[in-house]
Amino acid sequence: NFSRKDESACKSVDVHEGLESTLLILQHRLKAAPERPAIKILRDYGELPLVECYASQLNQVFMNILANALDAMEETNAGRDYEEIMARPNRITIRTQASEQWIEIAIADNGTGIPEAIRSRIFDPFFTTKPAGKGTGLGMSISYQIINQQHQGKLSCISQMDQGTKFTIQIPQVPYAK
Repeated sequence: NFSRKDESACKSVDVHEGLESTLLILQHRLKAAPERPAIKILRDYGELPLVECYASQLNQVFMNILANALDAMEETNAGRDYEEIMARPNRITIRTQASEQWIEIAIADNGTGIPEAIRSRIFDPFFTTKPAGKGTGLGMSISYQIINQQHQGKLSCISQMDQGTKFTIQIPQVPYAK
């Protein structure tokens, strides 16, 4: 379901199904571990119509954002013991809503946040804050292209240090020129 190899065309899909498929793939990173409790996923799903999109590409955007959120929480947890993590548990909030013009998907974490000095570069190709061998710096650049160019939508980010980061994806409700 996640990659939909046979479905490279633009078609009507259920965004919530794509989000759930992505979370299922990441389940191993969400489960409790000896050093931390399970990462809580808070779903605030609104009523959405089917969305005209490239489903496998949209799922890839969800994967990139969610994997980066998990990485940020791992970074937040470094140096904290189990009790400290329990006092401020890791969580990801996913909200969806529809307006007349847009389908909006917001994915927020309570990780480290992105420093203001580098926030403007997060969509640049090959830009990464991860150590060598951990990331290529292409995930968010590709995500930006998928949303802005392929889907004629918008991908934005707001972040506050030590509070977390929120990515908002907006996809046009009406079919767009391809």
